[in-house]
Amino acid sequence: MKLTVLSVGRDRSGLFAPGVEEYAQRLSHVAKVALVELTESRASGEKAKGEEGQALLAKLSPRDVLVALDERGKALSSVDFAAWLGRQADTGRDVAFAIGGDEGLSDAVRAKAGLVLSLSAMTLPHRLARLVLLEQVYRAFTILRREPYHK
Repeated sequence: MKLTVLSVGRDRSGLFAPGVEEYAQRLSHVAKVALVELTESRASGEKAKGEEGQALLAKLSPRDVLVALDERGKALSSVDFAAWLGRQADTGRDVAFAIGGDEGLSDAVRAKAGLVLSLSAMTLPHRLARLVLLEQVYRAFTILRREPYHK
């Protein structure tokens, strides 16, 4: 299984990158992991969402099931998320996670998604969302493998 995390923008603060790299490394034992950072649009509002959405969708392969991260999405427990991820692995699908820029995700990205997922009802900085996502994906695999990480 290949896991791709598509995110708009970079972590210029340096706060979250070490954690992202740590979980990507841990996940590399169970899946191929690709971290793809796309450039933020110079436009604003809906135009920015549209441009960034097109760039995100252009990175998808036909094998990918898209997960759009959005605070208005479906909230899953870690166990339920693990079960969903396990079903994707069982079908031979790859999973691509899309994290939008400051303006959020376009309607086109949300419409293409097989799952619109909420990490929290609160708004998270996009760089922090990437770290939280990778930790939860790692947790999901430890649940599926019955490893002691998830307690």
